[in-house]
Amino acid sequence: MNPVRFVGQTSRFEEVRHRLNVVISFVGLQLGEDGRIRVATAARTLSEAAQRAGRLRKLLEQRQVHGDVLAFCREELLKDNYFHAVFEATKSVADKIRTKSGLLSDGAELVDQAFSLKNPVLAINSLRIETEQSEHKGFANLLKGVFGTFRNVTAHAPKIHWTIEEQDALDLLTMVSYLHRRLDRSAKVIKS
Repeated sequence: MNPVRFVGQTSRFEEVRHRLNVVISFVGLQLGEDGRIRVATAARTLSEAAQRAGRLRKLLEQRQVHGDVLAFCREELLKDNYFHAVFEATKSVADKIRTKSGLLSDGAELVDQAFSLKNPVLAINSLRIETEQSEHKGFANLLKGVFGTFRNVTAHAPKIHWTIEEQDALDLLTMVSYLHRRLDRSAKVIKS
């Protein structure tokens, strides 16, 4: 695990280091970024070992992702299960839209119903000027894109055929965090 062996392969080094740390945590050791072993408090359970080595969760916390992202995929993050973490996080967006709007549909249909310009149920701004309407439509497209690209794929493709790397998982979960923040600030449209 000498870092010099991983020059140009930082993510590979971190992946191997993380996996080793899960195992050696049971004997009270930890492998540092410098490739050296240090004494640590021994883990007693698998979940404790995974939590200590929960690299993806730590990185997401550094990015200050929305609490709903962490809540909806807590178990998957502890296991560094990128595939299911992405799936659960994208489902959390649809859940929030349904909760805020009172609608029952899902996916693109839910977005179309909730964020239509002609009869919106939710709005991310006042929708008064063309620029705000354009932003609103773009946000709806972004929501549908996340569902179509990530949620629908993970719901239907076997995990072995659709792999997701750590960096992609981090980026997507950060995007889901952005969607949650915007949804938090959205308002239910009052019909006149």
